[in-house]
Amino acid sequence: MATGSAFDPNSNDPELVSHERTYKAFNILLRWCMTLLAASLSFLTLWFATGAGFLGGLVVGAIVFAGGWALLVRHEAHQPLDVWQEGR
Repeated sequence: MATGSAFDPNSNDPELVSHERTYKAFNILLRWCMTLLAASLSFLTLWFATGAGFLGGLVVGAIVFAGGWALLVRHEAHQPLDVWQEGR
């Protein structure tokens, strides 16, 4: 069996490490985009389509943003880069 395979968790292949870093960066960007999109949609919907007005939409948008940050963004910041590490 060949050592240094793409499926070997102990492999230190620079191409594989580069791929992992790119994937992690994309994943973080996607989480930020989802959080901001949910907060923006909540804010704009409540501001323009309901009687809540600007202040009501702003409060709900801030709550949605804080919840999305706590559940999506903050969680990923504590994850190790190595996707094969125990506890990932």
